[in-house]
Order: sequence, then structure tokens, then C-alpha cells
Amino acid sequence: MNVFEHMETALSDLHTAGNYRVFAELERHCSQFPKATFYDDEGETRDVTVWCSNDYLGMGQNPLVTRRMTEIIEKCGAGAGGTRNISGTNHYHVLLERELADLHAKEAALIFTSGYVSNWAALGTLLAKIPGIIVYSDALNHASMIEGIRHSRCQKRLFRHNDPQHLRELMAADDPNAPKLVAFESVYSMDGDIAPIEEICDVADAFGAITYLDEVHAVGMYGPRGGGVAEREGLMDRLTVIEGTLGKAFGVMGGYITGPTVLVDFVRSFASGFIFTTALPPALAAGATASIRYLKESTREREAHQAVVAKVRAALDARGIPHMENPSHIVPVLVGNASKCKWISDVLLSNFGIYVQPINYPTVPVGTERLRITPTPLHSDADIRQLAEAVCSLWSQCALARAVA
Repeated sequence: MNVFEHMETALSDLHTAGNYRVFAELERHCSQFPKATFYDDEGETRDVTVWCSNDYLGMGQNPLVTRRMTEIIEKCGAGAGGTRNISGTNHYHVLLERELADLHAKEAALIFTSGYVSNWAALGTLLAKIPGIIVYSDALNHASMIEGIRHSRCQKRLFRHNDPQHLRELMAADDPNAPKLVAFESVYSMDGDIAPIEEICDVADAFGAITYLDEVHAVGMYGPRGGGVAEREGLMDRLTVIEGTLGKAFGVMGGYITGPTVLVDFVRSFASGFIFTTALPPALAAGATASIRYLKESTREREAHQAVVAKVRAALDARGIPHMENPSHIVPVLVGNASKCKWISDVLLSNFGIYVQPINYPTVPVGTERLRITPTPLHSDADIRQLAEAVCSLWSQCALARAVA
């Protein structure tokens, strides 16, 4: 078999299993989120309501953010012009890093081109450059964290998901003098569950480990100033590193880490994923700064968002649609079959103008395929009714089990 035959076979297998990824071609409309235009394969268009965006609060279309980005494009131009080391550090990058450090009550911050890159580069660097370090990673950590750990080639231990006791057992079995790092998330994006941050920090402290918390699905969403779950629970000072994204609740693009000055400078100085890539455009940095500053002051979006999440859950419950109970804003509707999950998603889009991406293997285990619904404060009561009734109808057509009240 030549290489192209191998590729064709692998892609065919994805189609057969119902796991082939199809990208929905959308055109977002400023000031009309969550509405968008969908382009099909024939170039035809239809209006749709997006129910799976990570722009959780609609800040990507907030006038304060878009105006600020427009201002900075007109002032500084489109791109950064280079890497951060060679002509690419713009004044607005520095302002953003100061804002992020303040958000998480840390000494310093460093921005990257995405949340994926910030995890890969920061973890990969810390774990590769500190001699003898052992990393303890939650079993359900994001692919970006896994890749950073794998890239480092350090000793690693997987602890059972959200299980501080198992973490304690693993740490107790290792050399007490070895440096240690515990890596975990606050909100896990596929199940929507939240880590027991305080208990994990207790274990880490008992063994002298540094802690690395991924808050990408929580920043902007929780806490009095949008600092995430750690801020909401008064635990930011217990975390050595807090990592986040600018591309979800803040509505722009980019990733970052915050932490002690020496650690941030260490990553800045040794991380190839930071050193050798072009810096974020200044307009993105300025837009993210405007979004962060706004959400530090305004709680209206977070409060409205939680109210809409509750309405969506109630509408699904009323129709017996099973969804995973969790304390976060993510509503995973369990289908449990890859082909049916994709079919429901396709029909929602084609017949009802509702876009919800199917989540299949390898993102989630086989048998746990789902529709990952992410309500926003801009979804109306009519949108919620339409979603719940459409899913209810298709649930019956697929002969899927209903939740028992």
C-alpha cells in the first residue's frame, strides 16, 4: 500500500465509523450573535442559530471590543511585524500581559497565539528544562496539555479524573526529593464538571509540588471579576500557574500563562513555541484587553448567561432529553452512538436552522457521543424552545432512551 492509499483507507474508516469531521462554513454577523449564515456544499445559504460556540458571552461582537480593535488597526496596522524577540513586541502586548497578571493576582503573564500553544509551550518547557521533575496529570486533561507533557519526555503519572486521593497515593510512592508539578483543569469542556481545586492543592502542597491550572473554559465566566473558578473559590493564591485563553469568553484570540515572575521569564526565555512564532496582531491584544477590563467590572453577562443555561437544562428536562448534570455552563446531551449523533446534528442544521456540532471519538470515548450545547446570554426564550422541540422530535425518530424524571 502506498502512502496515499493508506490515507484514503484511514479517511474511509472515519466515514464508516461516523467520526469523519465536517466543518460547517459559517459567516457570523456582527451585533446579531448567535445568528449566522451557513454555506452548504452547493454554495446555497441559510440562516442558522449557533448553539456550540465557545464565544460564551458574545464578547467577540461587543462594540467596546470591536471598536477598540478597529482603532488599533488604524493606528498600528494589521500585523505585529515579527516575533516578540525581533520587532514584534507591541505596546498593546505589554498592556495585555499586565491586565492578565492583575486578573489572576499574579506577578507576571505571557501571551501566546492560542490556548493550545500556551499549554504545549509552557508545560513542555517547564517539564523538559527542570531536571528530574515528575508531572502528575489528570486523566482527562486537554490534548494540548498531553502534548506538552509528551514533548517534554519527563516522568509522568496519570491520576484518576478529579481524584485527589489517587493523586496523593501516586505522589507518596515517588522520590520525596524529586521536583513535582500537578497539571489539571478547572472546567472540563466535554463533561462540564469542575475540579476539586482546593483538595488537589492540599495534596500538591503536602508534597511540595507546583500547581498548573488550565482555566480556559472558566476565565471570564466565573468569579467576581471573571478570573475563573479559582477566583470564585478564593484559591488563586494556591495555584503556581494559571493558564487561560483569550478566544472563548473574552471573544478574541490567543492564550496565556500567569504566575511568578521567574517562572514566566523562564518560559519566555526557553519555550520554542513562544520564541519562534510571530506575535499576535496588536489589534487582537488591544481587543482582548478591552474585553478583560469590561468583564472585570460587569457581572451582567455572567448572570444572564447562568440564567439561560438554567432555562436550557429545564427545557431539555421537560422533554426527557438526557444531559450530563454538572455545575458549569456546558450542557452535554448524550446520544451514545456516533452515526445517530451526526445524523441529529445534520438534520438540526438542514431542517431546523440549528447548528450544534456532534462530538464523537476520539474527542470523547466511544459510546459517549454527544451534542455539546453551549448557551449564551444572547440566546432568546424562542431560541431555547426551538432547540428543545427540535431535539425532542429527532430523539423520537432515533428511538433513543428518554431521561426518567
